[in-house]
Amino acid sequence: MAENGNGAAPEQAPQVKMHVLGQFIRDLSFENIVAQKGISNPEVQPDIQVQVSLDARKRAVDHQYEVVSKFKVTSTNSADKAPLFLLELDYGAIFHVEGVPEEQMHPFLLIECPRMVFPFVRRIISDVTRDGGFPPLNIDTVDFVALYRQELARRAAAQKPAEQVS
Repeated sequence: MAENGNGAAPEQAPQVKMHVLGQFIRDLSFENIVAQKGISNPEVQPDIQVQVSLDARKRAVDHQYEVVSKFKVTSTNSADKAPLFLLELDYGAIFHVEGVPEEQMHPFLLIECPRMVFPFVRRIISDVTRDGGFPPLNIDTVDFVALYRQELARRAAAQKPAEQVS
């Protein structure tokens, strides 16, 4: 065992503990626009756009947090830009988190927590698109670190005072 110079054992960093206490669909919407309006162009080349946003909040119980991942999936025909379907999913999870320093809690909640439940989100999106009459959509893995950095950059840019024009 290593010593820290005064004969005592070095302090260990607190052990991070994270448990998923529950998962739920807060909101789900699927619009099959092709079925509603019909498709005029027989040549369908789908163009899929996925938008992701995240939200986290502390719950009243100690060490509990609610994290909601919001996905908006839009499919259009790339040939004529006609909409094919629109899927919106708000997927929530309740986490018990201990051992994370306060200054690291925000990125932890918006990176690690959504990463843990992402496979469930992917499965729901795949099932809903398949059940809606389209091939199952298996969305690519989301880079939650890059998403977090983009949000920080967006907030920093929004806080800068507007440049004065002379």
